[in-house]
Amino acid sequence: MKWKNEWKMLVTMVTVFLLSYFLPVSSHRFQNAIMESMFMLKEYAQLHVILCLLPALFIAGAISVFISQASVIKYLGARAKKVTAYAVASVSGAILAVCSCTILPLFSGIYKRGAGLGPATAFLYSGPAINVLAIILTARVLGVEIGIARAVGAILFSVIIGLLMAFIFRKEEKEKVKKQMLMPEPEVTRPLWQEIVHFGIMVLILIFANWGKPTIDSGVWATIYNAKWIITSILGISFGIVLNKIFKMKVWKILTIVFTTIISFFVFKHNPMFTFVTGIIGLSYFTSTSDDELGDWFAATWGFAKQILPLLFFGVLIAGSLLGRPGHEGLISSEWIVKLVGGNSIGANLFASISGAFMYFATLTEVPILQGLLGSGMGKGPALALLLAGPALSLPNMLVIRSVMGTKKTIVYVSIVMVMATISGVIFGTFFG
Repeated sequence: MKWKNEWKMLVTMVTVFLLSYFLPVSSHRFQNAIMESMFMLKEYAQLHVILCLLPALFIAGAISVFISQASVIKYLGARAKKVTAYAVASVSGAILAVCSCTILPLFSGIYKRGAGLGPATAFLYSGPAINVLAIILTARVLGVEIGIARAVGAILFSVIIGLLMAFIFRKEEKEKVKKQMLMPEPEVTRPLWQEIVHFGIMVLILIFANWGKPTIDSGVWATIYNAKWIITSILGISFGIVLNKIFKMKVWKILTIVFTTIISFFVFKHNPMFTFVTGIIGLSYFTSTSDDELGDWFAATWGFAKQILPLLFFGVLIAGSLLGRPGHEGLISSEWIVKLVGGNSIGANLFASISGAFMYFATLTEVPILQGLLGSGMGKGPALALLLAGPALSLPNMLVIRSVMGTKKTIVYVSIVMVMATISGVIFGTFFG
C-alpha cells in the first residue's frame, strides 16, 4: 500500500514535469487563451459576483437557518406530493431567472435542508433555463419558432430531469424518506408571513439589482431598468425594517448601514455598484458580530461562500482558456465549432449540447452568440440544443454541483440535460430546420 501511494506521487510528478516541459508558451493561441481566461475572470467578477452571487449566498444562508427543515421537506422533500414538489421547484426557480452560477447557492441550500433529489434538480435547471426575458429576447432575435421551442422545452426539461433523477437514484431517495419520517416536528418560531416578507424582499433585491438593459429603450422593461436602483434602494430600506422588526437588529446598526451606504454613493461618484458593496459589507459586519440567529445566518452564508466561490473562479478560468469570451478565441477555435454544428445530424446536435454545457453564458448573452453562429452556418436544431443545455450548465456550475451532490449524481444530471437537449434539437431541426 505504501509503494502504491509512492507510485501515484511519481506519476503525478512526471505528469506535471512533462506538461511543464512541453508547455507551448511561444504559441500565439496559447498566450491568447491565457489572456482570455484572465479577461473572463475579470468580467465574471465585475458582472456577477457582487450583484448576483453575494445576494444569492445570503439567501442560501437564510434558507439553511431561517427556513425549517420540516417546511422544505413538506413541499420539496422526497415524500412530498410530486405535483406540489415539482410545481414549487419549477415556479420558484423560474421566478428567480438567474444564471447557472447564481442558482448554485440556492440549490445547495434547499438540498442540504432535505429537498428531494428530483425537486432540487428541477429547481437547479429551471432557475437559469426558464428566464422569461431571455425567452422573449430569443423569440424576437432568433425567431418565434425557436423562442416557443425554448420556452416549452425548458419547462418540460425541469420536470422530466427531476423525475428521471429521482427514479435513477430511487433507492437513496427511499432512505431519505425513512430518515425524514423519523424527524420530530420542529417548533414554529415565527409566523409564515414573516418568512415570506423576509425572503420576498431578498429575492426582489436579487432580481432588480440584476435587471438587464432591454434592446428597446421604451416600454415596461425599459422603465423598470431605468428605475432599477431606486427600486433596489427602497427594497434595501424595507429590508432594514424587516431586520429590526422581525430579527430585532438594533436601530443604530441599521442606521449605520444606511448612512455609510448614502455616503459611499457620493464618495464613489454615484456608482451604484460601490453603494451596493457598502451595504453588503455593513450587513456582513453586523450579522457576523451577533450572537443570535443573525450570527448563524452569516456563518451559514460564509460556509456557502467558501464552498462555492473558489470552484466557480477556477471553472471560469478553465472555460475562458478553452473557449474564450463571446467574439474571442480560446484554445478551441470557433471555426471548428461552427463546422461541427452545421446541418441537423445527431452529431451536430450532440456537439452543440456538449459545447453549450461546458461554455459559460452570462444571462441573455447566449442570444447574440447564437445569432452570430446561425449567421455562420449553424443549424436551427443545434441552436435549440445549445439554448436548452447552455444557460443551465457550465464548467464552473458542474464543479460546484459535484461538491454538493457527488460525482455520480452530477454526471447523470449533466448527461440527462445533454441527451434531452440533443433529442430536442434533432426533432426541432427536422420540422423547422
